[in-house]
Amino acid sequence: MITSEKRKISLVSPFYNEEKGVQAFFNRINEVFGPLADRYDLEVIAINDGSRDQTYEELIKAKVKNHYLTIVDLSRNFGKEAAISAGLDFATGDAVIPIDSDLQHPPEVVIELIEKWEEGAEVVLAKRVDRETDRALQKLTANCFYKFHNRISDIDIPADVGDFRLMDRKVVEALKTLPETRRFMKGLFAWVGFRTTTVEYKVAPREHGTTSFNTWKLWNFALEGITSFSSVPLRVWTYLGGAISALSFVYAAYLLIKTLFFGADTPGYASIMITVLFASGAQLIGIGVLGEYVGRIFAESKNRPVYIVRDVIK
Repeated sequence: MITSEKRKISLVSPFYNEEKGVQAFFNRINEVFGPLADRYDLEVIAINDGSRDQTYEELIKAKVKNHYLTIVDLSRNFGKEAAISAGLDFATGDAVIPIDSDLQHPPEVVIELIEKWEEGAEVVLAKRVDRETDRALQKLTANCFYKFHNRISDIDIPADVGDFRLMDRKVVEALKTLPETRRFMKGLFAWVGFRTTTVEYKVAPREHGTTSFNTWKLWNFALEGITSFSSVPLRVWTYLGGAISALSFVYAAYLLIKTLFFGADTPGYASIMITVLFASGAQLIGIGVLGEYVGRIFAESKNRPVYIVRDVIK
């Protein structure tokens, strides 16, 4: 892949209420890419994902000093997955790198990603080597999610790998053909495949602000990932229903034999209530699982756009 022509590197960075971090972000980007200017052209796609503070105005100021910046202003907050999708649609580089604007993804790692790309890799994953910035519950649930998802899904999502990665232009074009409107980007990145390698990095603490992700959002995010790439939860309830039916027949036969041959009275309401409550609970959980999939079908059937652009400043 070595060539004498300058190639373009596109950084895709969603911004949501990051007004205090805009200047710091571009300062770090300039520090990293300044020495690479003779080898690569830089493009930064900054997606303002419906910020409620002065993020958009700060991006406008940054545009004056940084000619490589393209600002994509979405009409409202569509979420990080939609913002990344918008960035991929607008990026024109030979390689595209989604990177967080809060600098938890160190821009210095981008150099390592590019080196692996130049060696022939089409996807270069950035794998975090620790979770020191996460709370104990987040560490536990993240590990459980990766193990559970990969056990029940046909597509394995690499553990401790987020959106931070380098993708060759052909990979980006493949992603742009996928029609989902409910997008779980980690799964889509893994689904398209291509020649992949990995570099490791240490997550940096946020320099400004706090994360917008909370436990409830992470839980829903995990459900999105599971229902997007596996039908096993539906199949489980088929097996569970069969098992409950089999047990009920066995129990009914036991009671019949006990009554006919031993004349024993059948126990009263306690056993009936336990059976009814258990079966009802199982049915409601099964309906809930089914509802998750029906909800996805309903959302996809409307065929709404993943995002709406209010303005683009190049």
